[in-house]
Amino acid sequence: MRTPDAILDLEPLGFPWHTQDPFLFCVHHDDAYPAGNAELGPNASLDGRKLGMDFEGKDGWRMYHGSVVPGFPQHPHRGFETVTLVRRGLIDHSDSLGATARFGRGDAQWLTAGEGIVHSEMFPLLSATEPNPLELFQIWLNLPSATKMVPAHFSMLWERSIPKILARDAAGNSTEIAVVAGRLGERTAPPPPPHSWASRPDSDVAIWTISMQPGARWSLPPTHPSSHRTLYFYEGERVQLNGATVDVGQGIALDASQEVELCNGAADAEFLLLGGRPIGEPVAHYGPFVMNTRQELEQAIADYRRTGYGGWPWPSDGPVHAKEASRFAKHADGRVEYAGDGAREPDAS
Repeated sequence: MRTPDAILDLEPLGFPWHTQDPFLFCVHHDDAYPAGNAELGPNASLDGRKLGMDFEGKDGWRMYHGSVVPGFPQHPHRGFETVTLVRRGLIDHSDSLGATARFGRGDAQWLTAGEGIVHSEMFPLLSATEPNPLELFQIWLNLPSATKMVPAHFSMLWERSIPKILARDAAGNSTEIAVVAGRLGERTAPPPPPHSWASRPDSDVAIWTISMQPGARWSLPPTHPSSHRTLYFYEGERVQLNGATVDVGQGIALDASQEVELCNGAADAEFLLLGGRPIGEPVAHYGPFVMNTRQELEQAIADYRRTGYGGWPWPSDGPVHAKEASRFAKHADGRVEYAGDGAREPDAS
């Protein structure tokens, strides 16, 4: 039965977005970068920007923690996972395991930080003549205490491997759902890392993107009643959920046990759905470290200061690959995989 009370709560989208257990964090980066220069940074003046901490969005884009190329130079994590889903643009990844990659254009990277990892995520601006838009979600998924200290693990979910379901309503309007994690009908996402909360059959973890044409109707199926489910409505105009109207820019907490019919308004609409059964454990959080207790948090910081979580094997804090390199991943064991678009292994710089 569809009822308006399927909506449990509404919260305006901020930076970052509010999440529910088992998720810890979600941010939507959407930057209109200009043409790039010879160093793969923006071919534009950086005057007036707080380099090293540029989050203001001047001229529609940010350098974040980068000073030449935008992005996030080397930084540590322990005790959780990052899922980085890139809608437009590319990311150059390097980490303390010795793994490296260039990914984007619909790819997702799933990184289990576990006992500790240091990684860099830089945003190379490859076109010297056209704008370089970048849009991505970074999502933090918690690890339960039993697996917080597993070995770090790096994996790629290439765009071609992520199921896309195209649904058409009676009027012929379409909704496309990309299933990055979880299952929708008979379509199942690629396997998550082996120690992920999402790898447990009863975790009910779902990470989906949903794109709706104007006027489209589509029903979100119910799932386990104990699961948390949040629908982030970040682009469009308005949508009806079981008859209740919601304007764009809202995080919508839903009753996971209910089917929810989405009836889109007059503009194209984009949503991110995060869902899963809660881990239900205490969270001790300080910056890039997420543990269960204050004592474990202090130990995480002390271990990083002492060991560097394996050290940093790259020539700079924010390595980027050659301009002509395409999408690839080189794992710590030397195994190389490609996105299927003619990628070659590059040299980091």
